Amino acid sequence: MKRVFLSPYVALVAGLCLRLYFVLKFPANSGDTVLYEQIATNWLKHQVYGMTVGGAITPVDLRMPGYPAFLAIIYALTGRTGADPRIWVMLAQVGVDVASCLLIAKLAALLAYESEDPAPNKRVYSVALWLSALCPFTANYTAVPLTEVLAIFWTTLACIALVVALRRVQKPDFLLRSTHLPVGKSVEYSALGGGLIVGLGTLFRPETPILLIAIAIVFGGLFFVRGTYGRWFLVCLAMALGCLVILSPWAIRNMVTLGEPQFLAPKNSNLPGELVPYGFMAWEKTWLYRVRDCYLVSWKLNEESIDVEEIPARAFDTPEEKQRVAAILEQYNNDLTLTPEEDAAFAQVALERTARHPLRTYLWLPAARAVTIWFTPRIELLPVSGHVFPLAQMREDDPVDQEVTSLFFVLNLFYVGLGIWGAGRLWRSNPGVRPAVAFLALFIVVRTAFLTTLETPEPRYVLVCFPALIAMGAQVFARRSTAQ
Repeated sequence: MKRVFLSPYVALVAGLCLRLYFVLKFPANSGDTVLYEQIATNWLKHQVYGMTVGGAITPVDLRMPGYPAFLAIIYALTGRTGADPRIWVMLAQVGVDVASCLLIAKLAALLAYESEDPAPNKRVYSVALWLSALCPFTANYTAVPLTEVLAIFWTTLACIALVVALRRVQKPDFLLRSTHLPVGKSVEYSALGGGLIVGLGTLFRPETPILLIAIAIVFGGLFFVRGTYGRWFLVCLAMALGCLVILSPWAIRNMVTLGEPQFLAPKNSNLPGELVPYGFMAWEKTWLYRVRDCYLVSWKLNEESIDVEEIPARAFDTPEEKQRVAAILEQYNNDLTLTPEEDAAFAQVALERTARHPLRTYLWLPAARAVTIWFTPRIELLPVSGHVFPLAQMREDDPVDQEVTSLFFVLNLFYVGLGIWGAGRLWRSNPGVRPAVAFLALFIVVRTAFLTTLETPEPRYVLVCFPALIAMGAQVFARRSTAQ
């Protein structure tokens, strides 16, 4: 039985079955799915990276080109476009996610690598492979055409390259067997490779360069202690150049087509000439922290009417303020289009709310958003309401719904808790790998902080942090020579 569980093939088959179960039983889509499909279809059929606006194909830059390219390849292979080949898209994502499980296991083995024992810890590798293969949160997203699966793959691969670069600061020949590369420059070459991979990941998720911010800080700590400031600059330059090389064609396309050298997709995902509702979003940031509220307000903007009575009470400090917001929404609901004047009115309400309670806007709500996106049951793609309370009533009305939600919540706690425990254990037991642990932890913290600034705090945006959590969590089960 022990050999069965140590076999990577058994873990991969289990992971494959779990993902196929989600694809066949709970296939899903979202508003972004239709957007990606439209861009990919226009790109393939009309050679225009754009959307159909007012009956005309309009070039856009509101989404990075990686996922539409992925869809276009599948469309070309299947001869179908749009929603028709979704099952093939999902099956391709299953393959990518299974490959990600192997990468996560490799990352865990790198973290377990000790100078006293040159062989990677096979136990850690197996545990990480099983944890990633059976993780329902990442597996679930193979069943929806979105960027998460590809983003997880590239993020994990980038973490491997950057962890290797960190280890080579202290030991330049780390994992180098036979190579023609000069060992003295192994850090720079590894950093360049990491930058190239981060660039590829950025083609799928524009916030992927957060990895480079985290690693640059950790590199700074290592090189500054040694007084080699110039070496730190060269390593950071290598990473930046690697990333920019990959993104340059996209920036050139935007310059030629749209008249601006845009390396990333615009933060607010607006069409050319479209009003960016800064005032409306500023108002939301004074009260919104749960994704369920996005369905009631954020995702209705310019598409559906917004009922002031459906907005949570915390959005209003006084009855008078609620009346002001109701008056603005009444004007908006007449034509379902937010005007600059209405947006300015929301901006004024946001300014007053922030002036009254600055800590609420700048501290407590971002903290609430961070807690929400990390400690949610993550059942967005499942036919489950997510309601657990009141316990007795939900137990009577829909016990299956309550049990599934509770199970996913506990599993989420397990993965997060295991990651924290493993990071602490690894930090204490292996000083040589502390820079790598610091890098992965800092990446999670910086990415979480960034996500709290978005107007729609979706829990799926932290899924790319799960490879780091799993890789560190597997260290709990390591057998270390220093402990013998």
